[in-house]
Amino acid sequence: MILPGKTIGILGGGQLGRMFAIAARRLGYRVHALDPATDCPAGQVADLEINARYDDLPAARAFASGVDVVTFEFENVPADTLAAIERVRPVRPSPFVLETTRHRLREKGFLSGAGFPVAPYRATRSADDLRHAIVDLGTPCILKTAEFGYDGKGQVKIGDPSQADDAFAQLRGALGVLEGFVRFDREISVIVARTHDGQTRCFTPFENVHRNHILDLTTTLPASDPLFSPAQQLAERIAGAIGLVGVLCVEMFARGEELIVNELAPRPHNSGHLTIDACVTCQFEQQLRAVCGLPLGDPSLQVPAAAMANLLGDVWSQGEPRWDRALAIEGVKLHLYGKHDARPGRKMGHLTATATSLEEAKHKVLTARQSLTAR
Repeated sequence: MILPGKTIGILGGGQLGRMFAIAARRLGYRVHALDPATDCPAGQVADLEINARYDDLPAARAFASGVDVVTFEFENVPADTLAAIERVRPVRPSPFVLETTRHRLREKGFLSGAGFPVAPYRATRSADDLRHAIVDLGTPCILKTAEFGYDGKGQVKIGDPSQADDAFAQLRGALGVLEGFVRFDREISVIVARTHDGQTRCFTPFENVHRNHILDLTTTLPASDPLFSPAQQLAERIAGAIGLVGVLCVEMFARGEELIVNELAPRPHNSGHLTIDACVTCQFEQQLRAVCGLPLGDPSLQVPAAAMANLLGDVWSQGEPRWDRALAIEGVKLHLYGKHDARPGRKMGHLTATATSLEEAKHKVLTARQSLTAR
């Protein structure tokens, strides 16, 4: 057990690291954040910000020697760096979990090999591979890079076999994964936490709506929904199979009452941000408890319903948003990440709303966001 007063190291200095650091400091821990950028969102609230490239092994070892345990908010940390850190301090979730989930082929191989439902897929290492894979899976289908893809980056939708060469060229020689297109009804995510001794707790499942491949709106799933328990049970089984110590987000497609696993993220997740205002224990405190070997907290909702809307850099396109208007709506909370450059498509913050019904929570959060740019 790593008790309050000790120091937690977090790899990555983005908004997930920022919210984790806030939760950790509230419980009396110190936090060191490693990120190449100065004045990063996590570094602004951590006790110490260390600026170094993720492949700087001496810096990684020095970072590890100054903390008691290491976790992460950013998946694309080189394997050599994780190995160097693990020789100094425990890394949770383990490097095996990270190396499996950060690589789409390894992730799908793990899931399908363990009997979990995934969309049909093929590896593509050449244009010929892609053409044969398209014949196998049919169109439409989606070609993705095996690594470094998120928020729609590194993927191409293929509607006709004649598009194979152009699609392969867009990957610029990277190893690819061709996935059969899933005609789904809803996108659902479940965040599950697990300790080293196998204690497991799931948050309420969330329903997610994306816009331009970026999460736009998240709402809590009612307990009466027929997928509520099956989605939680699927997430718990995956966490146990992969040997999770920490938190894991399982993204799923729902087709009727069938669930298909889309992706895994071994860290807090954008869709779980509403847990800060809506749950007894938020996803960031749960991550802390899990990696420190403490009993997991109660993840249940304190309110009947909640919703979260992302704030992208586009919100600043007409100048400083009208925060006063959003905050005038009862039950709405504002979270900003401390980023300086409000670029279109960049996640700058989020709004959450709690209410007595799902419809009311959704209406509040969307109205609040719209009010930011109303003139």
